Amino acid sequence: MSETERFPASMYGPAERRMAEALVEIERQALAEAEECDCKEGMFNGLTRRGLLMGGVAIGGSALAGGRARAEAPPGAIEYDVQPDPTKEQGRLILDDGGYGSRSQFENEVRWRYPTASLDSSWSMTPLASGRGMITPSGLHFERHHAGIPTIDPQTHELILHGMVDQPLRFTMDDLKRLPSVSKIHFIECSGNGLTEWAKPTLKTVQGTHGLTSTSEWTGVRLSTVLEMAGVQDKAAWILAEGSDAAVMTRSVPIDKAMDDAILAYAQNGEALRPEQGYPLRLLLPGYEGNTHIKWLRRLEVSDKPFMTREETSKYTDLMPDGTARQFSLEMEAKSVITFPSGAMKLPRPGFYEVTGIAWSGRGKITKVEVSTDGGATWREAALDGPVLSICHTRFRLPWTWAGEEAVLQSRAIDETGYVQPTMEQLVAVRGLKSVYHLNAIQSWHVAPDGEVTNVHA
Repeated sequence: MSETERFPASMYGPAERRMAEALVEIERQALAEAEECDCKEGMFNGLTRRGLLMGGVAIGGSALAGGRARAEAPPGAIEYDVQPDPTKEQGRLILDDGGYGSRSQFENEVRWRYPTASLDSSWSMTPLASGRGMITPSGLHFERHHAGIPTIDPQTHELILHGMVDQPLRFTMDDLKRLPSVSKIHFIECSGNGLTEWAKPTLKTVQGTHGLTSTSEWTGVRLSTVLEMAGVQDKAAWILAEGSDAAVMTRSVPIDKAMDDAILAYAQNGEALRPEQGYPLRLLLPGYEGNTHIKWLRRLEVSDKPFMTREETSKYTDLMPDGTARQFSLEMEAKSVITFPSGAMKLPRPGFYEVTGIAWSGRGKITKVEVSTDGGATWREAALDGPVLSICHTRFRLPWTWAGEEAVLQSRAIDETGYVQPTMEQLVAVRGLKSVYHLNAIQSWHVAPDGEVTNVHA
C-alpha cells in the first residue's frame, strides 16, 4: 500500500502526511532492531542496546558522572561489571554515580523521536508497554517541541501578567515559589495522539499508537492565586499564554479554566521540571489538550476574547463531515488502551495472563473499565488500581486464561460524567475522516493462535 493510499489527502494535509509517514518509518526501524534482540523469546520484544538509533540519537550512554558511562550502557545508566556472586564481594561505592542516581544498566526503555527533517521541531513518544502503575518517569514523559528546547536561567526568568487586570504584575521564580503551592497528579495528552490510526490500523506498537500521553505529579502555584493578586476585570473571558521558546508558542485559555484548576508548575515528580518539560515554568491545564500546556511560560495577557493564534485556527481544530470545524475542542475525552498484551508482542504459550492497561479522561475520574477478549461481543469489568484520581491515568487489570485460540482484546473506559469510550465506527459516524485530532476510539489488539499480537480495527 502506498503512503498516499494509507494517508489520503481528504484527511491528511501535506504536513500531517509527512508526520504519519515518519512515524511508520521510526517504528519500523525500532522493530527491525528488536528482531535481533537475544531476549525476544517470551512476551516482550525488547529493544537492544546495540547501535539503536532513534531519529539520529544513539542509544549508547553519554558521559555521566565521573566518566563512568560506557558505550554499552543505555541512556540514564552506567555500565558496571556484573558480580558472579554478589554475596561474596562488596558492592559498588555509595554515590559512585555522582550523587544524582541512575537506572539499572539492564533497563533500556526510551522514547521514540519523531524524525522530522528539522531536529528542533519534533516530538517523542512514551514506551507505555513497559510502564508500571500510573506515574510516568520524568525521563520517559512524552515531548512536543516546535523550535527546540531553550536553556533558561531561572534567576533571570520572569512571568508578566497584564491586560484586563487592575494591577499588571511581574513575577520572578522566587516570587512564585514564595506563594502557596499545590501538588496534583494529572495526565497530559497530545490531541494528535493516534493520528495515524483513523482510517486504517497503521502503527504496530502501543508506543506508536498511544505514546503521546504521560502522567506526572505537578507542583506549583494555582493560576487563580496570581490572577486574584492582579485583580481580573469583570468582562475578562480569555487569557493568552505565551512561551519563551523560539516558536513563541501561544494559546488562548478560557478564564473559567484559569480560575478553576490551572497551575503554574515549576516541579515535576518531586524535582524541578526537566528542560524539555518547560523548565523553569510551565502552564498546566488539567484535562486540556497538550498543546495548551504552554512550556517555558513567560507571559499571560487577560482579554475579553480569544486571540485566534495559529495553534487554534490552522491547527488543533477538528474538521467535521459537513465542512465546518470544531474550534477550542480543548477537553480530552475518556480513553483507554491495553498495554499488555499489545502490538508486536508474542505470548509464548497458552495459559494465564493478566491483561493490563491505562484509562484516563479530561472530564474527571474513571469510574469503570471493561475488557473484551472477543472483539466486543462480551465484556467483563476490570479491577482499577487505587488511588483513582481525577484527570489522571488509572491502571486497570483483568485475569485472562488464553486457550491458544484467536482473540481480539479491547478495553473501554467510562468516566464520572457517564461518557463511554466509543468504538471507531461510532466515532467516525459523528466526526468523519477529515480530522486527525482527538482520536479516542476503542483500540483492538488481535492475538493469533501462535501468540503474535497485532494492531487491528475490529
